[in-house]
Amino acid sequence: MTFLTASDRERIEAAVAAAEARTAAEFVTVVTPASGRYLYLPTLAAAAATLALSGVALLIPWSEPPTLEAFFLAQVGGFSALFALFAWRVVRHRLVPRAEQAACAKARAHQLFLDLGLAATRDRTGVLFFVSVGEHYVEIVTDVGIKALIDDATWVRTVERFTQAVGHGRIADGFIEAIEACGRVLAERLPVRPDDRNELPDCPVEV
Repeated sequence: MTFLTASDRERIEAAVAAAEARTAAEFVTVVTPASGRYLYLPTLAAAAATLALSGVALLIPWSEPPTLEAFFLAQVGGFSALFALFAWRVVRHRLVPRAEQAACAKARAHQLFLDLGLAATRDRTGVLFFVSVGEHYVEIVTDVGIKALIDDATWVRTVERFTQAVGHGRIADGFIEAIEACGRVLAERLPVRPDDRNELPDCPVEV
C-alpha cells in the first residue's frame, strides 16, 4: 500500500534537498501503513463473540437440535467470519487502545531511526520525519547533535501542524511543511559546512 504519488515523492525529495543545502542536518522521511498488526485483539474479540453466540444458540428451543458436528462447523465458520471482520484494518485499529497504538508507533519510529542509519551520521545530526497512517501518529526523531538546537515550542508547533496535515490526508504537504520549518531553524543554528556531504537518501521511504 502506498500513500504517496510519484509527484508527492518528487516534492518531498526536493524539499529535503533544499533544506539540506542550507544545514548540516540530515533529513529522512518515512511513511508506513501501520506500525503494528495487533492481531491478538481481533482473535480475542472473535473468540468472545463466538462463545457468546454459541451460548445464545444453546438457549434456542430448536425443534430439531443441531448435531455436534453441525454446531462445531457453525462455530468455526462464525469465528472465521468474525475474525475477518475484526481484523479489517479500519475495525482493528478501533479495537486497539490509543495508548498502545502510540507506544507501538513510537517504538517503530525509533527502531527505523537506527535501521536507516540516522544515528550514524558524521556529526550525529539525523532528523527523522515519521508518519504511521494506521495509528494517525506523527513524530520527528532527532539525534544528539540536533536536540538542543530547536526549542520545545518550535517542536510542538511543527509536530502539531504536521499531525493536522496528515489527519486531513495531506501527508506530502505535512512532510514538506515540517521539513521547511525545521530547515529554517537549523539553517541558522547548524549551517551547512564547506565539506558537507549528503549521507542519507533524500527520497521518502515507504515501509
